[in-house]
Amino acid sequence: MPGLEDAAIQAAETLQTAHIERHPDTAHDLAPETAAESKQPVNLDPDADAVSDEVDEDEIPVSLLRPTPRKPQMPPLPDLRFEQSYLASIKDAQGWKGVAFITMRDQVMMPLIQGLTWTLLVSGWRHFNRGTKFSGQTVGARIRRWWWGVNDWRIPGRSGA
Repeated sequence: MPGLEDAAIQAAETLQTAHIERHPDTAHDLAPETAAESKQPVNLDPDADAVSDEVDEDEIPVSLLRPTPRKPQMPPLPDLRFEQSYLASIKDAQGWKGVAFITMRDQVMMPLIQGLTWTLLVSGWRHFNRGTKFSGQTVGARIRRWWWGVNDWRIPGRSGA
């Protein structure tokens, strides 16, 4: 039944797009504080005066407790889901041509340019590094020359081998 299948797909699509929070609020949408976060660790102050008579021997007086300084906490992680960043980039687009341009730029051209740049960098490094593999005086170059000599392989760049 194609009608039932289309309805199921449409229902799934509606549920998937309905969960997107278009304007999240950090005060409301973050997880609530836990009991472990509200506790404050302490250290005993070794320079404090003697314990008073009012405190039992199995208790620690409050005057000896010093709060442990806390490390600064990291900011919340950014939302790196594709749909949120895509919606943010097309929110100011004027018509379908703007959406098409932004989509082509972000999804086709930028990965193409990044891949081309990375490939050119790696190829250039390999070309530059090809000659230094055997000509250096490092331990690795000496071991490599020895191994190629043991196997009677022709070392690149040497004449008459």
